[in-house]
Amino acid sequence: MTTMTSPLAIRFDHALAEGESALVALAGGVPVSRRDRFTTLLTVYDLRLGPLSRYAQFAEHPAVATLKWHLEQEWIRELGALDGPAPTSPDDVAAALRALAARDRLPAVYAWIAKDASWPDVVRFLSLEGGPDGGFDDLVAMCQIGLTGRPKLELATNYWDEMGNGDRAAVHTTLHQQLSVALGLTEQPRAAQSEAALERAALGGLLATNRGLQPEMLGALGLTELQAGPRCRMVLHALDRCEAPAAAYPFYREHAEVDPRHGKDWVDNAIIPIVEEHPEWSSGILRGACWRSRTNAAFFDDVYDGLTAQSAA
Repeated sequence: MTTMTSPLAIRFDHALAEGESALVALAGGVPVSRRDRFTTLLTVYDLRLGPLSRYAQFAEHPAVATLKWHLEQEWIRELGALDGPAPTSPDDVAAALRALAARDRLPAVYAWIAKDASWPDVVRFLSLEGGPDGGFDDLVAMCQIGLTGRPKLELATNYWDEMGNGDRAAVHTTLHQQLSVALGLTEQPRAAQSEAALERAALGGLLATNRGLQPEMLGALGLTELQAGPRCRMVLHALDRCEAPAAAYPFYREHAEVDPRHGKDWVDNAIIPIVEEHPEWSSGILRGACWRSRTNAAFFDDVYDGLTAQSAA
């Protein structure tokens, strides 16, 4: 039984099971914490972006849309604006995006994983990280909607690479499943994840389900591509140092090799042409990159503090 003091995420789960009248009553629901907000939003995003379920019929229900809107507007205010005005020339926007990517390309946790972490800590980290770009293929597919010309072709090329260029065995999600089996990685239930992990996971849903945030999505995905390669190389160092099984390598080796090119191509063939055509998108592109940077930083700091404290205990 739920009450008005129960977490909103639990009340929302119950309302989905009970049907329309319960959802209508919950439209103005207030979360009991930031964590509760992200857990609720992740369930909302599951209705639109997750595997098809019997509750998907409620994805566009006005009560769900109202709840989503209020929770997201509060979160967007927290995510914040850019520090100062955004450049508007394509080259300056590209330079700003590259500079942001370089500033926090290698969080401390990756250096620790590469050089010092025990094998159990490496496995725990990879379970929490979930790959450098979890769900990236679906996000790229959503992001290309409405684009034309070089940007659309670039995102199509990127997506096709995520799909293993037509080779089912080389699809990136297949490679990650292979990694998970080889290392015994376990998917962390949301109840066991930190607030920072939930926010990081929810950002993709925020961007993918709000068409007006397409510029922010382009910037966030571009930042991911610019940063993934060096991080994956650190994971490969850890796998070498700990003598990991061969099946653990293909996923991170693929990202270490191709993501630097993907990052460059995303900037050159998507960001620059879009800003040439739509200079008003420049602030959104950089704002989305900042949002990705901030949520990643909070997550990686949280994971580093947690794993090193656990290791020292």
